[in-house]
Amino acid sequence: MLYREYPPHPALSAHVDCMWTARVPAVAPGRAHTHRVLPDNCVDILWQDGGRPAFAVGMMSSAIVVASAGPVGTVAVRFKPGAAGAFLATPLHALTDQRADIDLLWGRSDADRLADALWTRELDDRARIALIETQLLRRLRHADSAACSGAALIRRALGAIDTSGGGLRIDELAGELGVSRQHLAAQFRARVGLSPKLYARICRFRRATAALKAAAAPDWARLALDCGYFDQSHLIHDFQEFAGSAPERFLSAA
Repeated sequence: MLYREYPPHPALSAHVDCMWTARVPAVAPGRAHTHRVLPDNCVDILWQDGGRPAFAVGMMSSAIVVASAGPVGTVAVRFKPGAAGAFLATPLHALTDQRADIDLLWGRSDADRLADALWTRELDDRARIALIETQLLRRLRHADSAACSGAALIRRALGAIDTSGGGLRIDELAGELGVSRQHLAAQFRARVGLSPKLYARICRFRRATAALKAAAAPDWARLALDCGYFDQSHLIHDFQEFAGSAPERFLSAA
């Protein structure tokens, strides 16, 4: 699979992590190209060629395996944590571990108009990305300003969790923000799609996967402590839950 990321339009940079494209080549009859996607604390919208409906993919709490039986071209947007709600106008917990056709979220007219512009003529990837960015900018201008301003609490919470690498206790975070743990959790589920505790665990897991890929012969106990785990068994538990395999097996397959 050919995969490439592009920086977003500057006016979208506060909300969008990247634009990306992927091309899956043709495979032999009866076979499929597969790849595993790990939880990454992001929400994506994907537009694919061949008449496939565009769809949003919500926050993930475990790995998924994506299979493609034929050639597929994809152009997509990956939102920063907590940012997709302004573009999808739905509580993000409704999309967690789900995918939803974009016409259900945007309306069929807008969805079909963009799909026609993307796929009814020959365009290069950058031209298709520009069309998607134009639609995103239009939706951002019309986003509910009250909803956007209400996201300030979540931005502060996300920044604190990310800075700590997922090691910050949620009780302490709520206290620092001057809200109850229950209020923080409710806002997090609606605006991010996960509980703050699960979001923090995935942050820590991603930190561990990055450390594993950079280590030729990891000291498992040391790596667990460096990444904020109580001990090695704690690390193994999260790898089993989020990657579907033990760390050693994950490393050998990376």
